[in-house]
Amino acid sequence: MTFSLVVRDGGRFGLVVSSSSPAVAARVAHLRPGIGAAASQNITDPGLGTELLDGLARHGDAERALADVTGAARHAPTIDYRQLTVLGRTGAGFVHNGSRTLGRHASATTDGAVAAGNMLAAEHIPQVLLDAYATATGELEERLLAALRAALAAGGEEGPVHSAGLAVVADVDWRVTDLRVDWADDPVDRLGELLAVWLPQRDDYVRRGLDPASAPSYGVPGDL
Repeated sequence: MTFSLVVRDGGRFGLVVSSSSPAVAARVAHLRPGIGAAASQNITDPGLGTELLDGLARHGDAERALADVTGAARHAPTIDYRQLTVLGRTGAGFVHNGSRTLGRHASATTDGAVAAGNMLAAEHIPQVLLDAYATATGELEERLLAALRAALAAGGEEGPVHSAGLAVVADVDWRVTDLRVDWADDPVDRLGELLAVWLPQRDDYVRRGLDPASAPSYGVPGDL
């Protein structure tokens, strides 16, 4: 029901995801500035994403963080239902595909990126995400969206996609981009429309958080 891409771009981390289920990004996307990013999907337990980031914060090793979560006795009854990805400050991403991951599922990793999906139309979809991201141009958010569009065009999931989300963390303590379409017939197109509105203002909103006196204002003075 879900496919996602997690990437590292310099000191930034980004994640893009889509699903046939509602509000996918609210449950799947986990990012922490300066630490890493993770996706917890397939009969989702959002708490696992937090645990993966906590492990990265402690020791910085994505493979070890994943092993700690998947090998924990408290998760033994349910871990076979989970599909997890994790990416740290260096190296490749790592994936756990539980034995009860739904439908046709697959994953692909490279240095600085990891993709995975379940109930896919074809097993090559995660590799499409990686390849499309690697050849896309523009801002990080635009490259993530281009990868999502390419994966959808290549078949995406077995069924229709209804929700999508895109998030990026950089050098501040919050997500510099956090866009979601929680339910729509065309969520990826809607996500693109949101990004077109957000991206020209992204850096200004960061400045407003850090130094409101010098940052431009949009709409009513004193608003967001």
